[in-house]
Amino acid sequence: MTAIPWKKLATIPFSEEILDKGFSNGRKASENVYDPNKTFRVKKQMTRMIQASVDTIAEQLMSHVQSWPSLDHIELFDIALIDAAVGLDEYKHNLSMLQWCSKQIRSVAKQNIEKITKTGNIEFMHKTRREAYGRISSIVNQTSNSLKWLNSARETLKKLPSIDYNNPCIVVTGAPNVGKSALISSLSTGKPEVASYPFTTKQLHLGHFEHRRLKYQIVDTPGLLDRPMKERNNIELQAIAALEHIGSIVLFVMDYTEECGTSIKEQNNLLDDVKKLLKQKEILIIETKADLVEIDEKELNEFKSVETNIDFEETDISNIKFLRNKETQNIMISTKENFGLESIKHYIINKIKQSENSNPLELPDGWYRSDINN
Repeated sequence: MTAIPWKKLATIPFSEEILDKGFSNGRKASENVYDPNKTFRVKKQMTRMIQASVDTIAEQLMSHVQSWPSLDHIELFDIALIDAAVGLDEYKHNLSMLQWCSKQIRSVAKQNIEKITKTGNIEFMHKTRREAYGRISSIVNQTSNSLKWLNSARETLKKLPSIDYNNPCIVVTGAPNVGKSALISSLSTGKPEVASYPFTTKQLHLGHFEHRRLKYQIVDTPGLLDRPMKERNNIELQAIAALEHIGSIVLFVMDYTEECGTSIKEQNNLLDDVKKLLKQKEILIIETKADLVEIDEKELNEFKSVETNIDFEETDISNIKFLRNKETQNIMISTKENFGLESIKHYIINKIKQSENSNPLELPDGWYRSDINN
C-alpha cells in the first residue's frame, strides 16, 4: 500500500461556494438550448438547469469524499493517526454527510425534472425549477458544519507523516533524549522530514536511505514508545499495536551515560515493555553516545577500519561486525564521531533482503503424499 499524500488534501469549499458554482453551471447549460417551440424550449432549459446544477454540486462533494483516505483501504497505523489527530467518528460522520447530501440532491433533481417533463405549463416549469433550487440549497446548507470541520481537519492531517508501506520501515524507539533523532539524521540520505505528531507536542522524524533503488524508511515514535505502558491511553495503545504492521526492524536506542535524564533501570523497563508489545519484531539494542564512554583505542581503530571497508554486497549477516559493549553486548555507536552507523545500515539492508528472498516455487520438505510409492 502506497503512502497517503496527506499534504495534497485539497481545500474544502464552503456550502455557499459549492452552490454558487452549481447554479452558475446550471445557468450556462440553459443558455445553449434552442427550440422554436417555446414550451419545449423552456422545458429543456429548466430540466438542464436543475440537472447541470445538481451534477456540478454532487461531483464537487463526491470528489472530496473520494480524495480523502478510505478507512477500509488504509493501514491500521494510519487509522490510529487519524483517530488521534481528529477522531475517527467525526472523520466518518462528516465525510458521510457529503455522501448523504449528494444522494439527496440527486433525488430532488429526479423528482422535479419528472414534474417539468409531464407538464405543459410554462409558469409551473419555472416554479418547479425554483422549488428544486430551494430544496437543493437547504440540503447543501445542512452540510455546512461538516464542510467547516473537514477544512479544519485537513490542516491537521496535512501535518501527518506519509509512510510508504511498499518499502521497508525501520522503527526507532527509546526513552526521550537518548539520541533517536540524531541516529535517524545520521542514517538518512538528506535531511529527514519533520512532521507534527498527534500523540505529543514533540515532532516526528521520518528519514530514509536508499540501496539498489529500494527506499528504507526510518521513523521515530515520540509519545508512543518512550514511556511506561501504564501511562498510555487507548489511542496510543492502538497505534502501538499497529506498529506491528509497519516496522521491518525495531532499533531500541539507549543512553548509558544517563545524560538523557532517564536512568538505566527505567530504560531497561521500557525495553521490556517494547519487547512485550512488539513480540513479532526483531529488536536491535543500540547504545548511543559511545564517544563519551571508555573504549579500548586499539579495538575502536580496528572496528573503524573494518567499517570503512564494508562490502554492502556481503549477504551473510553473521559476518557483519559491530562494536559491542562487553558487559551488555549491546551495539555501540556514536553519531558525533560517526562510527557504528554503516554497520547498522549494512545489517538492516541484508536482514530485510533475507526476509524477502523467499522462492514462491520452492516446496517445503515432506510436501509429497507418503501413501504413494515412488
